[in-house]
Amino acid sequence: MSRIRSRAIPALALVSLAAAALAGCAAVTAPGSPASPAAGGAGADTIRNCGVEVPIGRAPERVVTIKSTSTEMLLALGLGDRIVGSAFADGPVPERWAAEAADIPVLSEQVPGEEAVLELEPDLVYAGWESNLGAEGAGDRAELQALGVAGYVSPAACRSADVPGPLGFEEVFREIEEVATIFHADAEPLLAEQRAELAGIEPVEGAPTALWYSSGGDTPYVGAGEGAPQLVLETAGLENIASDVEGAWASLGWESIIAADPDAIVVVDASWSTAASKIAKLEADPATRELSAVRAGNYIVVPFAASEAGVRTVEAAASVAEQSRELGLGRRP
Repeated sequence: MSRIRSRAIPALALVSLAAAALAGCAAVTAPGSPASPAAGGAGADTIRNCGVEVPIGRAPERVVTIKSTSTEMLLALGLGDRIVGSAFADGPVPERWAAEAADIPVLSEQVPGEEAVLELEPDLVYAGWESNLGAEGAGDRAELQALGVAGYVSPAACRSADVPGPLGFEEVFREIEEVATIFHADAEPLLAEQRAELAGIEPVEGAPTALWYSSGGDTPYVGAGEGAPQLVLETAGLENIASDVEGAWASLGWESIIAADPDAIVVVDASWSTAASKIAKLEADPATRELSAVRAGNYIVVPFAASEAGVRTVEAAASVAEQSRELGLGRRP
């Protein structure tokens, strides 16, 4: 048992967790709710997730979400009523889900501790980052599973096992299908909406170059060649100056950025690293203020919650393409 679990768990929580262990993922599926085909294959009763087998039993009824991507996934699938607590939000929920999200209790502004999670008696913890589930976070997955609490991580964020290759939209859509399978929900309306929006994106022509500036000062943290930033940029018709760098995100020295001299800079807006603060730094520094993108004011703003793989990746690509055209960076096909 971890240090956090040294204090007693309430008796009611133990009863609930024991029942959940017997049921796989204890919950009641809404009557008439259609089930998606099991992502693990015909007749499969588990889904492999970051090297861990997640049981597919009755649909989870009490869920703790960590990171905006997991919260917004459930909201998009019409499962917001299953969320008993959310944590580590990366920004405000889009207006279309705001009313439903307003009733979701906020468990923590950062990663919650295991004890705080268990007090909510969840049957599933759905995390946006694999690191959210660990002894220093919401709890080790094996320990949680022994108590009847399943853990699921956004597949694009797997790092210990089942590490994905370069992200594509089929992988984004696969998570939608997989989550729908776990909840015995119908993914088709959301998938149809996502595919239609993707098909309607008009990439800019001419392949203008761009830097994806996520955070950092002395050494910026940027979108590299294998994750959501790369997918968004290439879908929008932009060429990522860090496309040859391995991984989804990476540190990239200012010298390399200055040498590449991008036509545009995608600036990620987060509460802890706002777009305004990064733009101010770019314009104040004697070296970066001479960048072509800075001199022209070619900034494209993306909310942090839309910068990671999830139900807002298509939306982010459409926004980047539209903002690029507004800046005069490309022509309509």
